[in-house]
Amino acid sequence: MVEWLDPLLLARWQFGLTTLYHFLFVPLTIGMVILVAMFQTAWVRTAKLKYLHLTRLFGKIFLINFAMGVVTGIVQEFQFGMNWSDYSRFVGDVFGAPLAMEGLLAFFLEASMIGLWIFGWDKLPAKLHLAVIWLLALSTTLSAYFILAANAFMQNPVGFEINEELGRAELTDIGAVLTNPVALTQFPHTIFASIMFAAVVVVAVAAYHLSKGQYLDEMRTALRFGLIVNIIAFVGVALSGDQLSLVMVQTQPMKMAAAEALYQTTAGASFSLFSLGTPDGSSEIFSIRVPYVLSFLSTHDFMGTVEGINDLQAQYEQQFGPGEYTPIIWVTYWSFRWMIGLGALSALVSMVGLWLTRGGRTPSGWAWKVAIWSAPLPLLASLVGWTFTEMGRQPWIVFGLMRTEDGVSPGVTGLEVLISLIAFTLIYGALAVVEFKLIIRAAVDGPKEWAKYDADHHDGEAGTGSVDPAKLATVY
Repeated sequence: MVEWLDPLLLARWQFGLTTLYHFLFVPLTIGMVILVAMFQTAWVRTAKLKYLHLTRLFGKIFLINFAMGVVTGIVQEFQFGMNWSDYSRFVGDVFGAPLAMEGLLAFFLEASMIGLWIFGWDKLPAKLHLAVIWLLALSTTLSAYFILAANAFMQNPVGFEINEELGRAELTDIGAVLTNPVALTQFPHTIFASIMFAAVVVVAVAAYHLSKGQYLDEMRTALRFGLIVNIIAFVGVALSGDQLSLVMVQTQPMKMAAAEALYQTTAGASFSLFSLGTPDGSSEIFSIRVPYVLSFLSTHDFMGTVEGINDLQAQYEQQFGPGEYTPIIWVTYWSFRWMIGLGALSALVSMVGLWLTRGGRTPSGWAWKVAIWSAPLPLLASLVGWTFTEMGRQPWIVFGLMRTEDGVSPGVTGLEVLISLIAFTLIYGALAVVEFKLIIRAAVDGPKEWAKYDADHHDGEAGTGSVDPAKLATVY
């Protein structure tokens, strides 16, 4: 068989690419709905038209992104049956439970609320309509939790027992699955990361219009709001990431060792910012290290012991039998650092932005360009973070229970997977281009559709007037 027609290899590439495509939309959906709810809350509380404008502008961006996210997410679930039937047969009873709850509970509520929010502007009282967007934010967040709980089972399988007669894992404790320590720490980490991305999108849109001298009142408010939210969310990402590191060391010590390319068990282990070495890790050529930081990240003790790759490999061979239990080191090592670096850089840009705009100051042209072009940083951090999470689990599809090579569908040929891989890639690429253009168009247009309403209803300067909160729902 031609190597590049290996069904396992192609199935992994297909699921990985569709997952990353899907995750282009997920963070913006999760984060933006929360920010839109906050804008709408400010609108209802203050009756200032600028918050109405911001609600509708970023609500439109949210809706475009939500539609694309739904389309790309469905294909992932199909792949469990198409390419990973042995995996689905073995753990479907457990893995499928949180996914079913996501569809029947969270997504049903989410779809219902999004319909009410879209079509309820001139039908619902202002406060009831506000409750709808917050329920939409809650359901979107809840949907994320159920999906993360399913993923957490793959990282740290709990709440099951093996039925030896049927040769499959069966659910025994849904509570254990939903309260998996990995899920409990992954969830806030993912939510805060999503809010970061949504916040910098708000900043980028505001920076574009401020650079053009347009919608000044609305966009000054949006700019400062986005900068502050991004910094706060980064703090949340850092704190939740610290807790996630502790859990990762307890449940998947090999992943942490691979993230540092630490081959020998070490007490008081340093954290390398940059490292060059031989491919087998036997010797180090050059590195920049921060003493004791890895031990602290792993144990909260500067002199704590961190298990190395070699010792863990020997341990797993004894426990699971002969085999290679080490993930691809360079992927885990660099994805871990890019995740941290890109997130920190985004927060740094926001801090500089707050300084440059303090006291109503207007930055120079280069600052607007930085604000616009730095918007993808949190998204890229999330993408490489998930690459680290999933690649660091290898060679397991379910850690300690099932290897990835054992989960692929036995009846699917490499050619069949290749054809679907090419088709999905082309379709998803087209969808990504369409979404990008739609969002750019909505962002560039700004709140133009409200000019006539403002002219008829505002008090004072454009965008700063107010209306009776009881009549806000009739605006649309």
